[in-house]
Amino acid sequence: MYLHAGYQIALSPDTKHFAVDWLGVEVTRATLGIIGMGSIGYKVAQRARAFHMRILYHNRNQRRREDEEAVGAHYCAKMEDLLQQSDFVMLVVNLTPETRKLIGKKELELMKPTATLINISRGAVIDQDALVEALKNKVIRAAALDVTYPEPLPRDHPLLNLSNVIITPHIGTATVQAICMMAEEAITNMLAVLNHQPIPSEVFPK
Repeated sequence: MYLHAGYQIALSPDTKHFAVDWLGVEVTRATLGIIGMGSIGYKVAQRARAFHMRILYHNRNQRRREDEEAVGAHYCAKMEDLLQQSDFVMLVVNLTPETRKLIGKKELELMKPTATLINISRGAVIDQDALVEALKNKVIRAAALDVTYPEPLPRDHPLLNLSNVIITPHIGTATVQAICMMAEEAITNMLAVLNHQPIPSEVFPK
């Protein structure tokens, strides 16, 4: 939120000076709660470790002890415990019937009033109506969303008018290198099928 507001201040023709008491929130040694510790969630943890963050995670299955120790992550069997302790909560889950509206009114009220909710998974993982109310009423401090539902949001959606939320247009993988890697992976899988070989990235139905 400070990034967006700071950008506006820096560009504004009315700016004469920068306020010395305009302060943000420290990431170093803050507690990061990661919901969904798959390959992407684990990479988030690796990066967070560089900031000396305390890392909590909730996942369907606990990761191996050596994985946890490598990033200093602590497993929370109950998502509620993670929500209550985290300064930043990041959602990195797949969208399934079980994760749809995983974060709603009850979950938001468990979070610290100083906490920030970050969603890099899918928009429908959050109950957006509940999020709007939580942000309006300062139930949580802020939200950062790379995903919403629908995408893009209707231009009159209340999330677009709140000062304590920042929204980006689903650009988590929007780099030339990432798109090339995804294309190469798709081609590798197609060639494997055509050559009757094991499919490297095969998705198995549940």
